[in-house]
Amino acid sequence: MEEQLDVAHGEGAAVLDHSSMRTDDGEIRPEFIETITAAIAAEDETFLRAEVAELHEADLGDLIAALAPEDRVRLVELTGTDFDFSALNEVDDAVREEILEELEPETVAEGVRELESDDAVELLEGLHPEDQEEILEHLPPSERDVLERSLDYPEGSAGRRMQSEFIAVPPEWTVGQAIDYMRETPDLPERFYEIYAVDGTRHWQGAVSLDALLRARRPVPLGDLIDEDRRRVSVTDDLAEVARMFGKYNLVAAPVVDADNRLVGVITIDDVVDVIEEEADEDFKALGGVSSDEELSDSVWTIAKGRFNWLLINLATAFLASSVLGLFEGQLEQMVALAVLAPIVASQGGNAATQTMTVAVRALATRELGSSNALRVVMRELLVGLVNGVAFALITGVAAVAWFKTPGLGIVIGLAIISNLVAGALGGILIPMVLERVRADPAVASGTFVTTVTDVVGFFSFLGIATLWFGLK
Repeated sequence: MEEQLDVAHGEGAAVLDHSSMRTDDGEIRPEFIETITAAIAAEDETFLRAEVAELHEADLGDLIAALAPEDRVRLVELTGTDFDFSALNEVDDAVREEILEELEPETVAEGVRELESDDAVELLEGLHPEDQEEILEHLPPSERDVLERSLDYPEGSAGRRMQSEFIAVPPEWTVGQAIDYMRETPDLPERFYEIYAVDGTRHWQGAVSLDALLRARRPVPLGDLIDEDRRRVSVTDDLAEVARMFGKYNLVAAPVVDADNRLVGVITIDDVVDVIEEEADEDFKALGGVSSDEELSDSVWTIAKGRFNWLLINLATAFLASSVLGLFEGQLEQMVALAVLAPIVASQGGNAATQTMTVAVRALATRELGSSNALRVVMRELLVGLVNGVAFALITGVAAVAWFKTPGLGIVIGLAIISNLVAGALGGILIPMVLERVRADPAVASGTFVTTVTDVVGFFSFLGIATLWFGLK
């Protein structure tokens, strides 16, 4: 029986029951989207404002993505100040830019003012500099300066993702003074895990975790609780390195300092989780030869243009592999079985190489693979290729003999399989390591080079061994 969305009637307008917003699989129910779409068409501001106010930013982001493009901007305009602009950080870059470009700069600036600085920077950084400037002009000077300073840091640096709101107090204060300060100050960060001690010129002195603060008695000086060895981040540190530090040392927050060791911000675990997801998404796309900027919401032309260059490179390498077959044109004409079985050898080597390459690229990205253990890992992969090569040589050899009734063919394809799986293992580990050494992205470039190696080695070894074994000319 078709499930219906419950509507609770209260003062003013009917409000949807959000417990029925999603299906058991986590998808937004079509009925929910239809109800919101109808309210947008009817310009029912009261209903929409009530709905938006109840939604978590992640749920609101999913709703925006599910709406038709023309309804997204109208939803923001109709809900006004009740719209949480942090929800735009939950949608594809293309969708976010499309919405921001359609809205009036004053509207965007008003929404940005309600965000914490890290969320505001994330919202603005994808826009063209002219659009950024137009929005920033509508902010008060103090807020504009904070955002401009963060946007001036290099893309992918800690300075771009840090939150400029934090709690800094003198180390001479007592626990009681720090607690009273937090109780009486209205503009504290929305969420924080520790407070920081700074001197009169904002130089970082150390950190005090909230659990240590709350366990101590009020007269205790903060200096007795300060962790001076607390790991901190430089504004220019790469976000991927910051994320690795968080994972390695189980951090939930880290202070960010400038070149003079002055405290300028803080990075929290929610930002780091976003970085980890972005890095994983980038690597996954790169392994498939897809641009990291590609989104599901992109146009056909944008996607086709982004994929064209990599497909062109693949075409060139395919011609290179096929040229090996051209060297053995006469042998292939004499023995048709070779043409039938050659792709099997190349395919097995390519699959084995892809397995090794995937592990290698991930290990390089997480710094698990380096010069200290490179030889051991290479030897391990070489032995894995040899073991699997022998196993599949037996399986493929028996299948080839049963198929073509030629005993020698089983030996030939078996030797070629062993050769290509060993070559695939070496290529899969060595090519990413070499690319990493020359500062190229292994995730982007490895796939094409590795499959080319296995295709060339596979065809050449199989056809070369067959030529010698059967005395072909």
